[in-house]
Amino acid sequence: MGAKHNIVLFGFMGTGKTCVGRAVAERLGMTYVDLDDLIEAREGTTISEIFAAKGEPHFRRVETEVAAEAAQLRRHVIATGGGVVLNEANVRALERTGVGICLGATAEAIYERVRDERHRPLLAVDNPPEKIRALLEYRAPFYAKVGHQLDTTGKPVEAVVDEVIAIWRRESQ
Repeated sequence: MGAKHNIVLFGFMGTGKTCVGRAVAERLGMTYVDLDDLIEAREGTTISEIFAAKGEPHFRRVETEVAAEAAQLRRHVIATGGGVVLNEANVRALERTGVGICLGATAEAIYERVRDERHRPLLAVDNPPEKIRALLEYRAPFYAKVGHQLDTTGKPVEAVVDEVIAIWRRESQ
């Protein structure tokens, strides 16, 4: 196994990947990158528009290409989209060069964090809390395949940052 010079944050929307990822990168002097941002740059439009215009299968294909490219980066904190784990090849590619940490939270905590956000295409439904619960249940076995699990429910960002860095230091030595 090669060196683990990246930190890869997996997890459902609203579990803290962006917030924690930026803080970890800053603290370690690494570069932060979000796979969704890379996808939007490549496609020239937003994730919501990609889903609406080209569908989820197209989005997932582009996501897999971008994940493979991101795995080639060095000293990056990589935040993934919530569904990147649905293709096991994405997880394997990213964990080849990075320590994978899956951030988790309860459905209630996730809903509280994301309920006012309008850029979540998977939550454009009548009952977002129920959709969150259903998606969490469906994705649980996929998230479980990530190397490390970290519950963020009720924890301040800095505490999660400390835990992520501790895991990375243990695994990257």
